[in-house]
Amino acid sequence: MKKAVFCFGTVVLVLLFAACPWCSSPQQISAAESAAVTAANTTAPVIPSISNSLGMKLVKIPAGEFTMGNLEAIERLRKDYPQYDDYRFSLEDEGPAHRVRITNPFYMGAHTVTLGQFRQFVEATHYATDAERNDAISSPSSSSRQGPGGYGYNVENHTLDTDRNPKHSWRNVGFPQTDNHPTTNVSWNDAVKFCKWLSEKEHKIYRLPTEAEWEYACRAGTKTRFWSGNDPESLVKIANTYDKSTARVQPEWAKFALKGDDGFEFTAPVGSFQPNAFGLYDMHGNVWQWVSDFYGADSYAKSPVDDPQGPPSGRKHVRRGGGWATWSFYCRASYRNYNTPQSRYFNLGFRVVMEEK
Repeated sequence: MKKAVFCFGTVVLVLLFAACPWCSSPQQISAAESAAVTAANTTAPVIPSISNSLGMKLVKIPAGEFTMGNLEAIERLRKDYPQYDDYRFSLEDEGPAHRVRITNPFYMGAHTVTLGQFRQFVEATHYATDAERNDAISSPSSSSRQGPGGYGYNVENHTLDTDRNPKHSWRNVGFPQTDNHPTTNVSWNDAVKFCKWLSEKEHKIYRLPTEAEWEYACRAGTKTRFWSGNDPESLVKIANTYDKSTARVQPEWAKFALKGDDGFEFTAPVGSFQPNAFGLYDMHGNVWQWVSDFYGADSYAKSPVDDPQGPPSGRKHVRRGGGWATWSFYCRASYRNYNTPQSRYFNLGFRVVMEEK
């Protein structure tokens, strides 16, 4: 099944108005497209931003509209990814592509939450993450995915965990990380607790982005697979994904590696690559990012135009963007993955949204 894969795997931003079927005149373009055009024609676009009490930079994302979901024919993807088995192109949940309107601007973390920022939360609250709790069970039918622990790298035998390991959590993933690296091994529950704490601390509303907000922010006015274009090799300059570096520690998947080398075998410090037109870093790669929505395979067919929130209930939550060990196919802006709210991995983190009052 496609969703079982969590993958131990400038930009041409001048957008033709004719491609937008919902605009009423050639003079009207969305805020997102306007930002993309600005980024394409200036070397340093001015992006409104603020810093909060944790030193976290948040950039202002304008209201606007976009087409959410996969815009490509499956045959085109098969042609461009010939090394992939046919079952990997079962992408029904990425459609139908549909119009979405984000009606209010919001602030989003320019980076995913860092190890240092998450540590401030834990030290202030004495919070124990799902990986550190004995009652954290995410897959009752699988004994390997019950109980405490997370996933990480084992230096002694140069392998990545395939089962939960009690020695691994956000505090220790087995590979070097500084306070400026993304926090990992955090569950959806952990991410929501962090947002609640930060909201109370600053008397503002912090939360996870909705899935629609996330894709809108990731695309930043673009309509391509990645905000950097359609070419997977373009990711080397803007994202930390599965490439030559990662293949050195995961050689068994080498046929899926990018030909380029981003220089990082594991996570990269946040902001190590170029930002998109909205000033957001690592929207592709480094760590998967939790969003607020429950997962629904058919949710796009039922989605409202304005500010969709996802299904009203469910057992799993969506994660987006791909991680440092993720194959490029799964880092596409439209790709959807999901996990139980207790799930945590060495390539799974989150970024926050702050609502504008």
